Amino acid sequence: MRNTARRTRLAALAAATGIVVLAGCSSSDSSDKAAAPSCSPAKGKVTLQYWNTVPGMDKVVDLWNKRNPGIQVETKNISNDQYGILGNALKAGKAPDLAQVGYDELPNLRTQSAFVDASACSAAGAAKSKFVPWTWSQTSFDGTGVFALPQDTGPMALFVRSDIFKKYGIAVPKTWDEYAAAAQKLHKANSKLTITFFDPNNAEWFNGLLWQNSAKMYGYSGDKWQVTVQSAQSKQVADYWQKLIAGKLVRTDLANGSTQMYAAYQKDQIASYVGAAWGYSMFRDNLPKQSGKWSIVPMPTWGANGSSGDWGGSTVAFMKGSKHLYESVKFNTWLNTDPEALAMENKLGGLYPAANAGLQLPALSKGVPYYNNEKIFDVFAESSKKIDTSFAWGPTQKTVNLALQDAMAKAAAGDGTLDDALAKAQAAALKSMKDQAIPAAEGK
Repeated sequence: MRNTARRTRLAALAAATGIVVLAGCSSSDSSDKAAAPSCSPAKGKVTLQYWNTVPGMDKVVDLWNKRNPGIQVETKNISNDQYGILGNALKAGKAPDLAQVGYDELPNLRTQSAFVDASACSAAGAAKSKFVPWTWSQTSFDGTGVFALPQDTGPMALFVRSDIFKKYGIAVPKTWDEYAAAAQKLHKANSKLTITFFDPNNAEWFNGLLWQNSAKMYGYSGDKWQVTVQSAQSKQVADYWQKLIAGKLVRTDLANGSTQMYAAYQKDQIASYVGAAWGYSMFRDNLPKQSGKWSIVPMPTWGANGSSGDWGGSTVAFMKGSKHLYESVKFNTWLNTDPEALAMENKLGGLYPAANAGLQLPALSKGVPYYNNEKIFDVFAESSKKIDTSFAWGPTQKTVNLALQDAMAKAAAGDGTLDDALAKAQAAALKSMKDQAIPAAEGK
């Protein structure tokens, strides 16, 4: 996740996610520090618990265990209910040493004092230079500590059925205005064809679109959170997609990654996909007969700055209760910066690495056969460079996302608009923060 520091009095508002929690729950600062174990190495053999959702991660861990007999790691896949399982473990005082946590979930868990500060270990802070800058700003909480290390990211791009665009004589769009025009031309030429689909039950994807347009959902000033979910930039994005929905230029009956979605693409009913780096394997693995028909190009832009957005991605967080911080930092750093580990994670789990070394992997510098042997990862690398580091997630982001999805689904069905959905998400953010005694006000 993100996607994603106390950046007012404490520093220069550079690490967005951290603002969220620190301002919202002052008690978590002291509890985090009090709970943090020392960074002294254990005297004997150590066994760490690492919970995650990544396919093939057990094989990566096996490699570590073979090379590090004194620090063994046991892995558990919690993909069936990631945050429910973590939440229950935290309540029971049985959290693992390390856990995969999305960028957008970090602030919420931080308010629950779910993490320990690993900055007591110099190696944790020293890892900063090893990661893409915007990912560190999402996890480090600026000068207040290191509570997680970035693992993967979801820089966004446009997946294009180049054969369909060529068939109808339509140029691949570079701006969102061109994309809307292309949508009209495609649908006019073939009434069964739409340029893409809009998944109303996917707030994370929509947040990525907002992120690209510098639609900052949260800020901090005057000792309060300034909630700006319904900003002018957010409304611009909402109004844009509302027009496409109203004109029936995009479908709204498909869920991302669903069987129905792949069926629509298989039948040549959809001509493009607004997705993230981790999605490259989706079409390759589920639509093998369309090999050679897809290209990946930069995400359409709103203006000359060419900014991009992020959808998804995650961290490996240092969890509360761990008694082996030194060993956790050592494994976490290896897991997310070692070239061999990163290569395995990319190959087995499809992770697009957050580490600088990961972007240099041979597999990410070659052409991909499915995509016309194009170097698609160059596109994602450029996208990653254009992601706004100041984008902030809120301390009650899950509640906001649920409210946004509920209202977007109604809008897609003709009950209200996407602008109304933003208003409801804004109201949900303010109410949820008030309920948790987090100082907040409606921003401008």
